[in-house]
Amino acid sequence: MKNFLQVIAFSLLMIGFFAAFSNFGIPEIQPAPPPVQEKLDLGAMTPERFITLGEKLFNGKGTCALCHNAVGGRAPPLDRVATLASERLADSRYQGGANDVQGYLVESLVDPSAYVVAGFGKAGSGDTESPMPNAAAGSIGLSEVEVNAVVAYLQDLAGTEVTVEIPKGTEGEATGPEPVTGTARTALASAEEIIDRFGCVACHKLAGKGGEIGPDLTQIGASKDASYLRQAILDPAAEIVEGYPPIMPVTYEVELYAGELELLVQYLAALK
Repeated sequence: MKNFLQVIAFSLLMIGFFAAFSNFGIPEIQPAPPPVQEKLDLGAMTPERFITLGEKLFNGKGTCALCHNAVGGRAPPLDRVATLASERLADSRYQGGANDVQGYLVESLVDPSAYVVAGFGKAGSGDTESPMPNAAAGSIGLSEVEVNAVVAYLQDLAGTEVTVEIPKGTEGEATGPEPVTGTARTALASAEEIIDRFGCVACHKLAGKGGEIGPDLTQIGASKDASYLRQAILDPAAEIVEGYPPIMPVTYEVELYAGELELLVQYLAALK
């Protein structure tokens, strides 16, 4: 009996020790606060800040860098696009209405099929239709101010004169998407809403519509099960589909709610 009580006492002592250590001995990890909408003070905007804003949008909200990069080769590089604009405006294949470099760059963001660089058009279109979505609509939704900021960045990137004028006003529109993490938003109720919110069709084709940068998801459930799809969303680098660049964002693990993830996975698994 004495030995039994000693064992119980020792066990309780160890449990108390580990409980105390886990609560007070291990530093607490503070989660990052959810992202907030930034506001643009156009009245205090300088040309340098406007160009920096364009760079931020290019690599962030605009998702431009996902395709226009040296790794994937799925879209033409843009480091010299401002210097090539005049040449493209004079090309017989140009179908737009721009009259100068700035107009061409704006048009390339909102009407990318006006001129498609040879070899980068949708399959079967003869380079007359671009796989790129309108950056001012849909899930990307750049405002007019944001489009102009990206154009200013592209002109500066190419080393040409920045002709974009900073819009007048005291405060512009938000420069980032609505928060997608934390408690700042309501959970999306359908897979269609999730697909639209996270811009899936910018890279993937669904029901015959969308981009061609990522694998076609129209009948993905016929060849991939829910387990595979779940891993592909949460850890896209785990298995790269042959022929496609490793450019899918790795942030969905923290951006998607658990319920949204399952809605999306079950929706895709049913596409057969």
